Amino acid sequence: MILNHLMGLYTHPKQEWHAIEQNHEALKSSLSHVLLIALIPAVCSFIATAYIGWNPGAGDPIYLTPQSAMFMSVGMYFGLIAGVFALAYLAFWMAKTFDAHPTFTQALELASYTATPLFMVGLAALYPVLWFIMVVGLIGLAYSVYLLYAGVPIIMNIPEEKGFIYASSMVTAGLVLLVGLMATSVILWSIGFGPMYQ
Repeated sequence: MILNHLMGLYTHPKQEWHAIEQNHEALKSSLSHVLLIALIPAVCSFIATAYIGWNPGAGDPIYLTPQSAMFMSVGMYFGLIAGVFALAYLAFWMAKTFDAHPTFTQALELASYTATPLFMVGLAALYPVLWFIMVVGLIGLAYSVYLLYAGVPIIMNIPEEKGFIYASSMVTAGLVLLVGLMATSVILWSIGFGPMYQ
């Protein structure tokens, strides 16, 4: 069932990781989870940029045209999904180094459930004040990293010591992916795909 582990990851994460490990779902279940949860930041940012307006801290709120906001939100949606798949592939690829032998489905479960708190931060876009988004974003990022460190040894079936190093490698890879997505955005903006303001 889509989102069936969501509450457990927030209330008792280690037990929920064990439940995920014992009952691996089909690839389509993890895929459905990612496709659904990635809608949260995309839809909320569309509403915020087109209709509520971003408040940078001084001056009037900034609005995008609805067409530009839609374009940016669709780009964000596919970028987030691509990021989860890239992280899953990296987890799958790095597994041999740490004597783990996961299936790609396990790696995708790890990446998709780990990314969930970060995607849920998208709800904060409905109150588009910069300091608030930053605080909520840091909390979401911290919890995603915690879920990664808690989940790697369980999902990959490796000792906690190796799991710590494995998770640290994934955090580093995730940061590189984030920088790559940001660089891609800057390149696209510079060649004419930037936002259009009202």
